[in-house]
Amino acid sequence: MSDTELKTRPSVREKLERPKRFQVILLNDDYTPAEFVVLVLKGEFRLDDSRAERVMQAAHQKGASLVSVYPRDIAETKVSRATETAQRMGYPLKFLVEPEE
Repeated sequence: MSDTELKTRPSVREKLERPKRFQVILLNDDYTPAEFVVLVLKGEFRLDDSRAERVMQAAHQKGASLVSVYPRDIAETKVSRATETAQRMGYPLKFLVEPEE
């Protein structure tokens, strides 16, 4: 046998928190065409045809509608890109980013 003594190290596990999630909310306006809103929702937020149509209709009827939920940096990037696309086309399309409850 050997004279080597083995010592075990205590297991240290850090608890990692999941990143906080943020809601992207589409705001209704009376100027941006519905077809354009659906195109933006499909292109930037990767919604399918029927989901994009439902989100657009809900925003039109209620004034605002939940698009999706993402980590903060992704939500802000998607909103920024969607808003810039609308501005380039001359539309006042707006989104909000809010913490998920």
